[in-house]
Amino acid sequence: MIRLVAVALAIAASGCATSSSVREAEAITGGRVARSQAAINKYGCGACHTIPGIDGATATVGPPLTRVAMRQYLGGHLTNSPGNMIKWIQHPQSIDPKNAMPELGVTDQDAKDIAAFLYTLR
Repeated sequence: MIRLVAVALAIAASGCATSSSVREAEAITGGRVARSQAAINKYGCGACHTIPGIDGATATVGPPLTRVAMRQYLGGHLTNSPGNMIKWIQHPQSIDPKNAMPELGVTDQDAKDIAAFLYTLR
């Protein structure tokens, strides 16, 4: 319950999501925004990316994920769709072996949860 409140507060504070955008993001990804912060922290996403609404995620190794839901492409050439977002989160090296994002062993559900959150970043 505390994590759910923390995620809700982070989203509200960032101004990046409304309840309807959360519902839409969850519907298209099969993930849960309420679980996303734990997954983002578990895999250390904030060690490389700036991620609005995630405490401490201010790194500049990878691209900032600000407004990632509105981007045309992921990783420079992969069409931005829920399925591709999930695939990119789980297997970036299989999509582009020359990119710097490592394979982190992200589970199916964690990838869906992370993607759900990222699709609230509009």
